[in-house]
Amino acid sequence: MILSDSDILSRLAEGDLVVDPIDDVDMQVQPASVDLRLGTEFLEFQRTNISCIHPNREHEVSEYVRETHVPEGDDFILHPGDFVLGTTKERVAIPDDLLATVEGRSSLGRLAVVIHATAGIVDPGYEGQITLELSNLGTAPVALTPGMRISQLVFTEMKSPADRPYGVERGSKYQGQRGPQASRLSSDPEFGGDE
Repeated sequence: MILSDSDILSRLAEGDLVVDPIDDVDMQVQPASVDLRLGTEFLEFQRTNISCIHPNREHEVSEYVRETHVPEGDDFILHPGDFVLGTTKERVAIPDDLLATVEGRSSLGRLAVVIHATAGIVDPGYEGQITLELSNLGTAPVALTPGMRISQLVFTEMKSPADRPYGVERGSKYQGQRGPQASRLSSDPEFGGDE
């Protein structure tokens, strides 16, 4: 069952669901979702002389990713064909009986901006800011302003709470993240990691 606005507001008031800060409840809480705003930090993928990205070599990230901070009120220009990691302004905490999905806003989709490539699921038990996988599929640059509503979270109530929610006990690699986080695929078991 997808939570409605009244369900969302009730869960937020109870405190087991956290979306913080919500500066304007009337604007951010939609009929069946919560709008999230763009944060100020970005990880930009650079065109470099590396032959390829090796998913199992986390130490290479600094060779092809540059951190950028854009103050609220300024613009981050997303050029056609670009892929950058951004973050939400809000921190979320998802209770063990809810699954959240990150979705784009249709107004940005109509400008050819997508906010996730594959990572649309926010697992039960997750806490932290959400990394956004921003791409411009269009032909013109698009100005993104930190603080603008960039995405929305839809909450689905599960039939029963997760027995093994996302978190420290599982060794979940993005738990508690602040700002956009580059891939930590190298910590997966198939690459010799311990998750």
